[in-house]
Amino acid sequence: MLLADFGSVIGLTLSLVALGSVVPVHANVEAPNSAAYQEVTVPLDPETKALGGALYAKHCAACHDGNMVRAPQRYVLENVSPSTLLAAMIDGPMREVAADLSLEQKSAVAEYIAERKITDTNTAEAGVACEGLANEFDLSQAPVFQHWGLGAGASHFMPPSVVRVTGKNIASLELDWAFAYPDATRARSQPAFGAGAMFVGSQSGLVYAFDMQSGCTRWQFQASSEVRNGLTLEPWVAAVEEPVDPLLFFGDLTGNQYAISALTGELRWKKRIEDHSAATLTAAAELSEGVLYVPVSSLEEGAAIAPGYPCCSFRGSIVALDAKSGDELWRRHFIPPAEQHSVNAVGTPQYGPSGVPIWAGMAMDADHLYIATGDDYSGEGSETSDAIIALDKVSGRTVWVRQARFGDIWNGSCENVDPVNCPEDNGPDYDYGAGPVISEDSQGRRIILAGDKGGVVTAMLAETGETLWKTKVGRGGVVAGVNFGLAAYDGKVFVPISDVPDGRVYDEPARPGVYALNVDNGEYVWRAPAGKDVCNGRPGCNPGYSAAISVTEDYVLAGSNEGWLRAFDINNGQVLWEFDTTDAFTAVDGRTARGGSIGGGQAPLVVGDRLILNSGYAFAGKMPGNALLVLRLPPNQAQVAQKSSESTAN
Repeated sequence: MLLADFGSVIGLTLSLVALGSVVPVHANVEAPNSAAYQEVTVPLDPETKALGGALYAKHCAACHDGNMVRAPQRYVLENVSPSTLLAAMIDGPMREVAADLSLEQKSAVAEYIAERKITDTNTAEAGVACEGLANEFDLSQAPVFQHWGLGAGASHFMPPSVVRVTGKNIASLELDWAFAYPDATRARSQPAFGAGAMFVGSQSGLVYAFDMQSGCTRWQFQASSEVRNGLTLEPWVAAVEEPVDPLLFFGDLTGNQYAISALTGELRWKKRIEDHSAATLTAAAELSEGVLYVPVSSLEEGAAIAPGYPCCSFRGSIVALDAKSGDELWRRHFIPPAEQHSVNAVGTPQYGPSGVPIWAGMAMDADHLYIATGDDYSGEGSETSDAIIALDKVSGRTVWVRQARFGDIWNGSCENVDPVNCPEDNGPDYDYGAGPVISEDSQGRRIILAGDKGGVVTAMLAETGETLWKTKVGRGGVVAGVNFGLAAYDGKVFVPISDVPDGRVYDEPARPGVYALNVDNGEYVWRAPAGKDVCNGRPGCNPGYSAAISVTEDYVLAGSNEGWLRAFDINNGQVLWEFDTTDAFTAVDGRTARGGSIGGGQAPLVVGDRLILNSGYAFAGKMPGNALLVLRLPPNQAQVAQKSSESTAN
């Protein structure tokens, strides 16, 4: 059941019971794997588990627990919302297979797979529809940021021309409006901004265009599954009066890349990027001169937990598409196709080489793409895993490769009680999860900065990949070290360290916090280790920072695993301001938005007098949440900030 595409889900969705005050949440301690892969879920009742499990085994397991090429594997489905799974059985591609099941039975299957309950809230009805002028797009307002890393070099720097929230007035921020993502336990899609709107994806697969002023919804588009990467908005020239129809680009959990109209939400094209059943799109696509560069990752590393899974055959790639049509221009894999080499202890075929996913953001200059790769899943090791790679933008040709370590061969089975699919090397699983950053040192040399899950930050020459320095900032771990994003400005690179517990024993202490290094030599400029305990025993709550971060002339913005957003003084690392996103907030439609851990490839962003942040990350043992929060300076503070910005510009 539930093959290839999950179909339309309009009208079949749920509220977030995991965030209610009466339903307990806890780590899924029944899972055999370590704390690194425990999810924070709502426990299902035994009857639903039994019914859903039996029906899944009878109707679904043959495809989704096997090796059917187009069937999303069980581990992929577990990351899909239960309402999306239910919709696929009611009016989607699995309606014929599930035709003999009652609604109760279909619901039990969906809840069994997703490990959370369905309630009667309609996802498509969340929010408030815009009316009148609030529903109009103002094309005189060109896109604010052109790339996932805000600039092409992915520094995550927000310039004074965009930012009115300064180190002096940031403490005056107040909640402007909030949105409660329906059917969500995580909120991790980085928004795009333009034409007076904010565009953002969600766990339910709904992509929204919100009016920035009021938070009302101008349109919404239903993707086939969760949209968890950053959105890319096609630029336009604001002064030109010719009709424009800019495109909005994003990918989904099941490996589909989309282009839709930014003004209407209408689909322009949709493309399945990779045939492999575990393929997924985690990092944002990059747009340059009419070409869309799509990084391809997978969930196969987790699928290998199942002894019956034929591990492993996925191989990461970059795919270049014509942005207008979606036609493929070139594709670059980094390892050869997998071949069977043995069977595991239960007789399941084993394959290799595999892995080398690209799940971190990319940086680019006029001629090159700079990408970061993950580990090998199986095989004898490759020379392109755990590496920073420079590619020619026109052809996809490899210009240089700088590998952090050889032989990092690991998959989720290595954390199992019975690790039948685990390779002998067994990791350590220290991928590059943070996208590379293009910076410049005091000698005027262009350098590439990169951080990995081992907690190491490395500087390389952009022209050759030659290593200039390395600094081990964090302890590192399976879900520790540097995840998703660095930031750089004014000769410093800013490093968020997660270092959460992951079930392993280390010979050095964890060092969660935010740190600043000198880009010339990697020496510390300042340290801001995690401070007082704000978790108070909450499940899934740990200190540290696992999301992307951003920086202005005054401060570094970082969202924490504890759900707190903090601004650090750029010069000394002192906390200028902090905000607890785990509180309950009244959303624009009267529902309750509540944040959790802040994670994924999204950074806190400041646009004018507003600060925008997603909160909630029920993944890898962290706290659930469903909140999109927009904070704003009070009118008098915003006016002062605007005048100050104008005088500085003059």
